[in-house]
Parts: sequence; structure tokens; C-alpha cells
Amino acid sequence: MTLKACKKEEKMDREFQKKFKFKGSINVLTQMMVDPAATEKRGRAKNLPLRRGEILDVIQFTNQEKILCRNSQRRYDYVPRATMLPL
Repeated sequence: MTLKACKKEEKMDREFQKKFKFKGSINVLTQMMVDPAATEKRGRAKNLPLRRGEILDVIQFTNQEKILCRNSQRRYDYVPRATMLPL
């Protein structure tokens, strides 16, 4: 990984911690897959854009309806639990 890419990831992590008021280090709890039968959704104010079959890193189980996730582009946001499948 280059120095430039490393700094970019650190910056995105700091922005995530500020936006979601997340304290401590960012740890991946597990990985989950977006349901292949689900409709693809564009991201809105507080939702991550979803693609069928995409693998997401779970950062935090927030409540019964949403999960805080990170996608492959290191974007963080909420995802509805109904569209997620365990691996």
C-alpha cells in the first residue's frame, strides 16, 4: 500500500468517527452479504448504496433495523438489516 493510499484511508476513518461520533478503534465484527434478491438502492442521507451480492464489513449492530457497515470503497453508513445475509 502506498503512503498516499494509507493517508487517504486514515482520513476516511477520521471522517467516519466524526460523522457517527464513534469512539475508539474501528473493528470489523463480521462480514455479511447483501441479499442477491434485494433491489439495488442508491445511497441516501444515511444509507450506504447497495449492490446485489456485495460483501460488507459490519462495524456495529446499531438496532433491530439497521447495521453500521463499510463497503469495499471504505465508505461507511447504515444498511437495513432486512437486506443482509450472514456468510
